[in-house]
Amino acid sequence: MPPPLPLAFEDALRQYEGLLRRVARLYCADADDQQDLYQETLVQLWRAWSSYEGRAQRSTWVYRVALNVAVVQQRQRNRRPLTRSLDQAAVRQLAAPAAPGPDADELAQLYQAIGHLSDVDKALVLLRLEDRPDQEVAEILGITPNNVRVKMHRALDKLRRLMAH
Repeated sequence: MPPPLPLAFEDALRQYEGLLRRVARLYCADADDQQDLYQETLVQLWRAWSSYEGRAQRSTWVYRVALNVAVVQQRQRNRRPLTRSLDQAAVRQLAAPAAPGPDADELAQLYQAIGHLSDVDKALVLLRLEDRPDQEVAEILGITPNNVRVKMHRALDKLRRLMAH
């Protein structure tokens, strides 16, 4: 029997499970690939757990690990850019449940369009959907807050063009 996980790690897994699953859903079209990415992210978080130094918020660090794992795994799969339709259950899980906004079909189109973005643009949009401040997004992605705003503006322009077609 494996040794028990440290309580702090278990608490973090519970706290960030939704975040990790959203990253997996955004970077993988197939449910099996999503689960594989989620599990690989957990493994990498466990391996890196002792290296967390507290210089950034724990959530920033978790985002950074999750996004790095997603990008590396996507590149390793060497697939073409994702073109997918999200099922309605996935759309409901990705959308803020209590927030007014577009209907399910529009959300499905939005997430399909997000699937066409570059890895960095996907990460930017995901972090924006999570309402993360520009400073935290900058720390997660290793860029300046000004660069976050510029890249976000460009990513949103790309999304508008994709949604128009």
